[in-house]
Amino acid sequence: MNLNNDFEKLIENLPFFLQQNLRRHRYQDQMIEIILDLGRRPEARFTYGPEYLSQKIISWQDIDYVTKHLSKFSNENRAGIERTLHRISCIRNRQFLINGLTCRIGRSIFGTVSVIRDLLESEKSILILGKPGVGKTTIIREIARVLANEMEKRVIIIDTSNEIAGDSDIPHFGIGRARRMQVFKTELQHQVMIEAVENHMPQVIIIDEIGTELEVLAARTIAEKGVQLIGTTHGNCLENLIKNPPLSDLIGGIQYVTLSDEEAKRRGTQKSVLERKSYPAFEIIIEINHSHIWTIHEDVATSADSFLRRNSLIYQIRQFKLDEKIQIQCDQFSPSQNSLIKSICLTEEVPLNITKYWVQVNVVKTNKLLNGFKKNVVIYSYSISNNFLKEVFSKIDTKFTLTNDFRKASLIIGLTKNLQQNLKLNQFAKEKKIPIYAFQQISIYQLIKFIKIIT
Repeated sequence: MNLNNDFEKLIENLPFFLQQNLRRHRYQDQMIEIILDLGRRPEARFTYGPEYLSQKIISWQDIDYVTKHLSKFSNENRAGIERTLHRISCIRNRQFLINGLTCRIGRSIFGTVSVIRDLLESEKSILILGKPGVGKTTIIREIARVLANEMEKRVIIIDTSNEIAGDSDIPHFGIGRARRMQVFKTELQHQVMIEAVENHMPQVIIIDEIGTELEVLAARTIAEKGVQLIGTTHGNCLENLIKNPPLSDLIGGIQYVTLSDEEAKRRGTQKSVLERKSYPAFEIIIEINHSHIWTIHEDVATSADSFLRRNSLIYQIRQFKLDEKIQIQCDQFSPSQNSLIKSICLTEEVPLNITKYWVQVNVVKTNKLLNGFKKNVVIYSYSISNNFLKEVFSKIDTKFTLTNDFRKASLIIGLTKNLQQNLKLNQFAKEKKIPIYAFQQISIYQLIKFIKIIT
């Protein structure tokens, strides 16, 4: 993995007493931003946490020195350094004077998107989810270069805040042959998105930070014109996107639907349920959980439907390390209150933790674990009536052994709220690698479906 961040060009614009410390710092590659606040010590923020850079207090003269070396601040209180990817944001007081600076270190990284190369070649639209500062902009910058240079596509970048291609009329080399359209005002981003399609015949349009209803509508319009979209938005996971009204249209939109009595009974749900309205603008979603661990939803329509119907979701986890080895595994989880399986995979890498809202489930390991139980499954039920279980087992003609001694159990089932409080049981299950299935609420339909999964 190659990296270029023009770090020296940023240091040259900072006060002299900081320059030497920064040049000698051994963790430059892990530095995210530098904070200069009036009356406080200068601080650097790293991937591992914050650290003071000097004992000296920042003065008005220090802040004035930095601002005079930068380009003019925009209406969004952002400025940049010519031909670099660094971004400097300011904080102002009531007199509109600058009394704080956040110097975000911009990096052009080569090799990161090798983990999703196959997804780029599929020509499907991709949405990248992640919280602020996780590296979404860095990723789409590299995607732009790969699509334009290596796949020879016509790529247009809608660069609203000049973060993708730098604060200059000449774009940074990190985007390769991709073209960049700047946006005069942030609120006009959706117009520039449509203009790019109408005027410049792109095969791919790249948009950073989709956040308003107009931008979502523009993205849907572009997708319907057959142009591949690569976009980013804030959020930790698919659930955040579904529950965010302005952004839910990116995955097709959500609406209430009234089911017939038969259909509601078949699904085991209420008559009024949430359903997806239309086809998603983005066909693939990538959740940036960590800089080196990404969660991939290769079929957004199926994933969204499964989430809304409280079914198990299948997704991929892709991980790449400094030794450039890429690991891909297929996982499954049940996302909500009516979920079935809350915890199965008990390994040293994935410890038991039923207190989480949902936990990841490794399908391959789970199937291997459950196959060993099929001949003689001994169930210990915690907070679920044994008579209720026997009634369900008799209806589906399934042979299970119920035990009152959890030490003899092959698996444990119970209600989440009760299981969370029994630390002794959790610890024993973890040590003996006994899977725990936790139900938010129990019904005959859920239990029958659960039994079909494990038999």
